Amino acid sequence: MTTIPVSWYLIVSALLFTIGTIGVLVRRNPLIIFMSIELMLNAVNLAFVTLSSYLDSADGQVFVFIVLTVAAAEVVVGLAIIVSIFRTRRNIDVDEMNLLRG
Repeated sequence: MTTIPVSWYLIVSALLFTIGTIGVLVRRNPLIIFMSIELMLNAVNLAFVTLSSYLDSADGQVFVFIVLTVAAAEVVVGLAIIVSIFRTRRNIDVDEMNLLRG
């Protein structure tokens, strides 16, 4: 039985992070932007778990648990803001959102 090298996991993590970054920069729909941010966070989590396993340490896995908790809270708040804006304006295009300016 062969093992997969650590570098392959890190390459997949880098590719996922790149796809997420492109999604954030290119798309204008806030839901797609949130999904891209989640993809970036999961790419970082994959790198944490990979290096944690490689170094025989549980620190990376504990940090992944904290990142997932913060990401869940971020999604809840972000979706609440998007729903609130959609109810008042019926448009959720990021370029046209100046409702939150003071």
